Amino acid sequence: MGNQKTKFASDTSDRKAKDWAAALIVLLIGLTVAHLGVTLFLLSELGTDTFTVFIQGLSVVFGLTVGTVHVIVLCILMVLMLLTTKGYVKPGTVVCAFCGGPIIDFFSWLFANYINGGSSMAVRVISMVAGCVILSAGMSIVINSNAGTGPNDLVAVILSDKIEKVEFRWIRVACDLFFVVLGFILGGTVGVGTIAAVCLTGPLVQFWIPITKKLVRAVGVH
Repeated sequence: MGNQKTKFASDTSDRKAKDWAAALIVLLIGLTVAHLGVTLFLLSELGTDTFTVFIQGLSVVFGLTVGTVHVIVLCILMVLMLLTTKGYVKPGTVVCAFCGGPIIDFFSWLFANYINGGSSMAVRVISMVAGCVILSAGMSIVINSNAGTGPNDLVAVILSDKIEKVEFRWIRVACDLFFVVLGFILGGTVGVGTIAAVCLTGPLVQFWIPITKKLVRAVGVH
């Protein structure tokens, strides 16, 4: 990509209320798609996603539930990014931080009887791979909505803007690997699906970004 590397930070101070409404609707669509992917990934029971390994490790260390640690870490990340960066933390960041759980719960209720640890290995592997592809597509829609991105995903987004010579895909892989290694050291669980997520998520998000950007721009969100 060289000098043509996409920058993710942007000024939305002039965005009108109706434009924000449209952007947040697109973000919610992307968030729903992304968490459908997360659900398919988790239901395969072949390993948790990379950030969850980190959260699991922290929950072991501090003796708190995974859900509690997840909210605490996301809030800390959000505050740190708000204080140290400009143009990244937006209203959609808060939406991403608190709406993901209920969406996953809904899709889990919908598909748990069809995809689970007792399903055939073929079904579980297909679910895991499809989950990575769908998650990445949804994440790219969220990023292109320009309304904010989940605090954990912002780590790679911000570093990608700061480290201009390295493509987003590789920065995302490095961030995922960091979360997995640290989480595993702290006591988190790593499976084959986790390794797949490390290798696939970054490249797939970069693949989807230009495709979904055209769709998002087509509905008038900039």
